[in-house]
Amino acid sequence: MLREIDERVSRAAAAIAAADALVIGAGAGMGVDSGLPDFRGDQGFWTAYPPFRGRKFAEISNPVWFSRDPAQAWGFFGHRLRLYRGTIPHAGFELLRRWGERAPAGSFVFTSNVDGHFQKAGFAEEHVVECHGSIHFLQCCRGCTTDIWPADGIEILVDETTIRAVSPLPKCVHCEGLARPNILMFGDHRWLSDRTERQQRRYATWLRGLRGKRLTVIELGAGLAVPTVRFECEQLGGTLIRVNPRDTQVPDEAVSLPLGALDALQRIDAALQPTQ
Repeated sequence: MLREIDERVSRAAAAIAAADALVIGAGAGMGVDSGLPDFRGDQGFWTAYPPFRGRKFAEISNPVWFSRDPAQAWGFFGHRLRLYRGTIPHAGFELLRRWGERAPAGSFVFTSNVDGHFQKAGFAEEHVVECHGSIHFLQCCRGCTTDIWPADGIEILVDETTIRAVSPLPKCVHCEGLARPNILMFGDHRWLSDRTERQQRRYATWLRGLRGKRLTVIELGAGLAVPTVRFECEQLGGTLIRVNPRDTQVPDEAVSLPLGALDALQRIDAALQPTQ
């Protein structure tokens, strides 16, 4: 198996070295090596948030709580906001950024993660699609406006034993009613997608400019539970490199690396060294 992994790493490195452009698709597994939880399965969610044992992630990450129990809603999202701000993206982000800068037509990120870590790691804002939104932006719960604004300066104190907010909650900049993260949650019919749609338009324009060019798609930590990133990466064409320690199935001609994100990226970078 080790020899097979080495052969696959070599194929991945060759595809990256030959690419005119890279698309980087990232799911929750991309952040695990930075120390972030991926909420995989109920047990994973409960390990990250013991007070919610017996409840599902999809139940808690739901906009209904901003009306039923705002302190619980903002306890959960406020805790995540602080966690994402305080966590340093792992070294694999820098490897991806460097590979993208060497590609003649550059790179674009397509991620379901809401943590903002690609931008934090130095990726250009205008070359990132956050298909589920970002915790670093807010919108009005009442829907008084279609404005989306940065969460800069917002600090939520959270009781760690209950994951409930114990400080004043963020307000809408217009009506001063309750604000919420600009994140697509489960059962969410009021998410404002304008910011993500602008990102998608930039991405579509960039993809149109790649006609006739060699594209390599690097997909990292995107599982089957919410397969948005997997579907996007599979339909792009080009050479697909799928990095996932569990959900390893790939289409024909794709490269499957059953490894964690950082491990795979470091191995690929080592294989790239003779060509750099």
